[in-house]
Amino acid sequence: MNAPVERGAAGFLARYQALRGVLPGDSALRAAAADAFRAAGLPGGTQQQRRTEAWKYTSLRPLAQTTFQTHVDMPDPGRLDAAQARLPRLAGPRLVFVDGQFCAPLSQAPAGFARFADQPDFGTLTWPDREPMVALNTMLAHDGAALRVRAGTDAGLVQLVSLALTPTAFHPRHAIHLEAGARLTVLEVSAGNGRSLNNTVIEVHVGTGAALTHVRLQDEAHDAFHVSTIYARVADGGTYDSFTLNLGSQLARTELRVDLAGPGATAHLNGAQLLAGIQHADFTTVVRHVAPRGTSRQTVKNVLAGRSRGVFQGRIEVARAAQKTDGYQMNQALLLSPDAEIDTKPELEIFADDVKCSHGATVGELDSAQLFYLQSRGIPEAQARSILVRAFLAEALDAVTDEAVRGVLEDSVEQWWRRQAA
Repeated sequence: MNAPVERGAAGFLARYQALRGVLPGDSALRAAAADAFRAAGLPGGTQQQRRTEAWKYTSLRPLAQTTFQTHVDMPDPGRLDAAQARLPRLAGPRLVFVDGQFCAPLSQAPAGFARFADQPDFGTLTWPDREPMVALNTMLAHDGAALRVRAGTDAGLVQLVSLALTPTAFHPRHAIHLEAGARLTVLEVSAGNGRSLNNTVIEVHVGTGAALTHVRLQDEAHDAFHVSTIYARVADGGTYDSFTLNLGSQLARTELRVDLAGPGATAHLNGAQLLAGIQHADFTTVVRHVAPRGTSRQTVKNVLAGRSRGVFQGRIEVARAAQKTDGYQMNQALLLSPDAEIDTKPELEIFADDVKCSHGATVGELDSAQLFYLQSRGIPEAQARSILVRAFLAEALDAVTDEAVRGVLEDSVEQWWRRQAA
């Protein structure tokens, strides 16, 4: 059954009070998270909250004004058929969550999989006392996926899919653990229909010499809300290779906090955001170089049409012990409308003296000379604009080396273009 839920932070707290006796896992941790959320509220809702630097450019006031429903039953078979049509057309293991609940009929579980609902583990990296949306997830998380890959094992590709079918708020809690020398590619897809809140927290541990490729596609409904917070810790010689493509949602925020904790650890935090209408998407990263010889690369591209707004906040922190660090970040925005907006804030905080770190940002519009050249060769203006934008995005998508996964992203970009032309 569905029941109305009160709006805003008070509604989420009321939901917690109603469920606190049946939610799985550490009840004391949940209660502490509820206290933290009660004190902080939803970011951007008040003048004091708008002064919070991490949320300076993104306000969740529209979320605070939205009423959601609680969802307790799995959808009927007809709606599951509709959900299946939204799944990536890829073979192999697949974990599907519908409105935040594990859906066995649509899933093909890989080895090393456990449900949060059955084995709740909140991990060790998250900061519910500092991050309001992580606190909200911690107090209300009900289900999620835990993936563990044994040492020296190449687990191939696993799909992690979240589908929103009802106007509900859900808070998935996922964890990925790679032991020494393990390898894994995760394609995380968020899609759905109608207004919803997907507030996901993911904890990632990459062991010594292990490699995780984490590709994320967010293509939810135009009136949905999406907040993802990813914490990753990379050990000696390990690699965390991340790519995020934001296409959907009224308001989306992706926050990655990566600790390069061992010598020679590597992180790639790349992404692209394609926005139109009044969409707002925020891509925020914090990379902490704790050990020597670490390498981090961040390239985020934005294509902004209509009155959309993109945000990039990238921060590289280099500890005193992290000598020989190599860090780089770049944010590039292509404005397709005079009403579109980009806010960019790259930052470096360096305490070591033997490092190579740089950052930069570019903002511009389509080159009129290039447009004229293509049109002079008989190419219609709309197609010429499409060619130039695709060339701008090509470098970002080329960061995804798995051809099948890149194909899914390219198909999604093509569908986005068709929606704009319709």
